[in-house]
Amino acid sequence: MTRIRFRAAALAAMFALTACAGLKDALTGHTDTVARAGGQELTVQRLSQMMAAAHAPARKDVALAITNIWVNYQLLGEAAARGDSLTDQKLIDDGMWAQVAQIRLKKLFAAVSKAAPAPDAASYEKHYNDGDMLAARHILFTAKKNVAKPAEIEAARKQAESVARQLNAGNFAAMAKKYSSDPGSKETGGELGVFAKGQMVPEFQAGILALKPGEISGPIQSDFGYHIIMRETWADAKDKFIKAYAQVAQQSAESTYGANLEKAAKVEVKPAAAKTIRAVAADLDAFRDDRTEVASAKGVDMTAAKVAKWMAAYPPQTQIREKLQQLPDSVMGLFAKQLVVNELMLKAADSAKIELDSSEKANLRQVFTSSVSNSFNGLGIAPASLADSGKSVSAREKIAAARIERFMNALLSNTAQFVDVSEPVSRVLRSKFEARVVPAGIDRAVTEAQKAVAKADSAKAKNMPQSAVPAPGAPAPAPSAPASPAPAPAKKP
Repeated sequence: MTRIRFRAAALAAMFALTACAGLKDALTGHTDTVARAGGQELTVQRLSQMMAAAHAPARKDVALAITNIWVNYQLLGEAAARGDSLTDQKLIDDGMWAQVAQIRLKKLFAAVSKAAPAPDAASYEKHYNDGDMLAARHILFTAKKNVAKPAEIEAARKQAESVARQLNAGNFAAMAKKYSSDPGSKETGGELGVFAKGQMVPEFQAGILALKPGEISGPIQSDFGYHIIMRETWADAKDKFIKAYAQVAQQSAESTYGANLEKAAKVEVKPAAAKTIRAVAADLDAFRDDRTEVASAKGVDMTAAKVAKWMAAYPPQTQIREKLQQLPDSVMGLFAKQLVVNELMLKAADSAKIELDSSEKANLRQVFTSSVSNSFNGLGIAPASLADSGKSVSAREKIAAARIERFMNALLSNTAQFVDVSEPVSRVLRSKFEARVVPAGIDRAVTEAQKAVAKADSAKAKNMPQSAVPAPGAPAPAPSAPASPAPAPAKKP
């Protein structure tokens, strides 16, 4: 999205205000415009038609999702028409900022862990015996509470007791392979690896903590059924325990480092932070330039725009935006603090002069270039193909726009496969080309879509034949007049 900069100039105040996109939105809210991307315009009628074609709920979030897909596609069309394959390295690096940040933070954490005192190897066995981390095998006899019948639960208990009488350290793995119903550990002899306290259900944890290394429990019931547990000896658990404990020590060093940064920076979450974060989660693009303060710290200001930037960096499968809109205010505050800590860590990486090497930069740029190419080809608007179809930029823009509209029709009618435009590519497109969404247009399109749905439902109900069988509690339909003087014989239901 094109950045909007407000410049106060006493002699040109009126001109500056009329150039402001926010005022433009207010003045053009009565129009039929939903969005503009490059030289293309999405109208209220077109968006409501697309929502109807997709049989999508007539809601604002759905309208925004479709609109932003359209904007991304049309901006790709604009780039393709201009023969621009988005190869500017500075723009690519800006677009890939989240991936760059991830690599830089990984290097920072490695340096922090290296500087932290190493765990005392001589104390590992004591830590294991004390239960600081646990290693076990188990045999599960499935009989889920509130699901299995009493007879099934009793049968599982009896089988567990029978198997328990046959077990020893030497045959436990073989018996687990034979009897366990846990698909995740059955083939490895019931091995569960190394885990920290709190990772297992309470009954299982209490059972293993009651054992000394090398001991085997009797049947222990949990919500999953009956478990027989063997706590592994130090000799069996040693190698994997040392590796897992070292990882925990590293995570502890990173966590302590972040906590110290937060404390020194005096992070303050603003009273309206939760409300702002929810609004950002509902519509990222509306806040990409919003400077509303969510949290502050020494040397860092966390604005709504930065929240949107970080939120967009999360992979779609995390569903971070959906989750944030449902979480309590206290969790929102923790989220805001974590984003501030992320910013503080990046500043620390700056101070430590931590950067990507040439190979890492080349790899990220290749990922970006491939993403652009895949999107061009998926939409059928590769710059080379457009160059063959139109002689001027204007002609190519029209061709690209027409192809995209046809693709949108096919996509929303479920006859085309979705073409993803990655967040880095979207960021570069919106920084390079003109694009904006008109909130009033979105609202009008939703209203029109709701009217269309109501009209279609009404027509469907009107055309539906009247049922001869009344709904429960409804009066029976009045009999129709006979077609002839002699009444027709009654039909058996």
